[in-house]
Amino acid sequence: AKSAGKRQSEDARFEEYTAELFCKEVSANTVSLHYTLKAPEKYGIEATDATFGQFEREPEAVKAAAENMRQALLGFNYDDLNVQNKITYDILNYRLKLMKKSADYTMYEEPLGLVSGVQTQLPVVLSEYRFYDKEDVEVYLALVRQTEEYFEEIMIFEKKKAEMGLFMPDQAVETVIGQCRAFLEMGNGNYLYSTFADRVMELNTLKEKSDYIQENALAISDYVFPAYERMTEELEQLKGSGKNEKGLVYFPKGKEYYELLARQSTGSRRSVEELKDLTRRQINEDLTAMEQVLGLTTKEAKEAAAVITDKKAEQILEQLKEGSKTAFPEPPQTKLEVKYVPEAMEEHLSPAFYMIPAIDNSQQNVIYINRARMGNDMTLFTTLAHEGYPGHLYQTIYYESTHPDPIRSLLDFGGYVEGWATYAEMGSYYLMGLSKEQATLLQKNASIILALYALADIGIHYDGWSVEDTEAFFKNYGITDKDA
Repeated sequence: AKSAGKRQSEDARFEEYTAELFCKEVSANTVSLHYTLKAPEKYGIEATDATFGQFEREPEAVKAAAENMRQALLGFNYDDLNVQNKITYDILNYRLKLMKKSADYTMYEEPLGLVSGVQTQLPVVLSEYRFYDKEDVEVYLALVRQTEEYFEEIMIFEKKKAEMGLFMPDQAVETVIGQCRAFLEMGNGNYLYSTFADRVMELNTLKEKSDYIQENALAISDYVFPAYERMTEELEQLKGSGKNEKGLVYFPKGKEYYELLARQSTGSRRSVEELKDLTRRQINEDLTAMEQVLGLTTKEAKEAAAVITDKKAEQILEQLKEGSKTAFPEPPQTKLEVKYVPEAMEEHLSPAFYMIPAIDNSQQNVIYINRARMGNDMTLFTTLAHEGYPGHLYQTIYYESTHPDPIRSLLDFGGYVEGWATYAEMGSYYLMGLSKEQATLLQKNASIILALYALADIGIHYDGWSVEDTEAFFKNYGITDKDA
């Protein structure tokens, strides 16, 4: 009885620590706070000024913060914690060690990434910012008015990268500039106007709707558009600063940085060589499985891909939800809205994405689909499995229904989160109504393509492949089109 009491008190102490850590981390910027919690006050979080957060660039400050948090963590007796708390402890310990190591590579980070950089994500994040009450509208407008300052901070960072020889090559700069211009060219048809009006109109308690709509329009033209214009001009001036057109390994300490990235994003302690080996083995297994069923001609496979024509996204999701029930626990009741990426941004956004809901509002879910990237109905089907059931949506709402420690919602490993969604996507080939052979062929092919991406990533960034090396690698697998 005594040891049970001791354990309980250690668990209580630990949960107090994680609750404090959660409140501190989640309040660091208004966007993460609002996207994580519908009602922060219930977690004891006071209202603060709207902010996009600080760009922490001082390696020593980051190291000190990581070290302090880790010292506090080591103050708990691991053996006296329950299983869930032990898992949380392990994750925090792993993350804090990595946080300390990655402090040396702050300048290698890239806020203007080509797939999910600030320039393409910010409009999406703003357009999906939920209004629960009048105060949310006020905070949102205050946030929009800070876009210029936020972009200015990013550009100070980019200029510093350029000085250190760590800036992106011209081809990447061109892409980012193109993304900014596409956003600006929408002009008055920009979805930041329409989505704001839609959200405000839904607030029945709000009287001054037209005033707010006008205020938002002014904020966009006075703060958002100038921020994008300025960034475009400054990026133009930085052209030619990117010295490295190849992989990360050609930066000083680039190989070490890649090793760290692999650890951070996979959540695995395996070396890059081991990961490469595992990927190669996966390809060989997939090829063997394909050879066994290759009685199927490509023509039949193409016909098979048309099986689900005329089913819209909602129907497919319903089919996936039903099909998943045989293998997975029943998901909690939830609302799901399917939205489409605005046409002007199709070229610049991912094929699809799931917007993770607030942990205290997980019945409100949104999946975005990029119509331009949905080549056929089969792509739509497997994409919705990845983003919806039994992928990210199911993963998120099911986990939330187990009432985990809130800190866990802030700690994720791409290898785990995306690993699950990829597993879901691979399984969906067998829910399409295809023959077992057709499903196997298509699924193994999709798996091999992902493995080729992974090997090329390691080849380019870790082993230092040239364009010619990369072409030769793909040629081995029958991909001979240079443009591809």
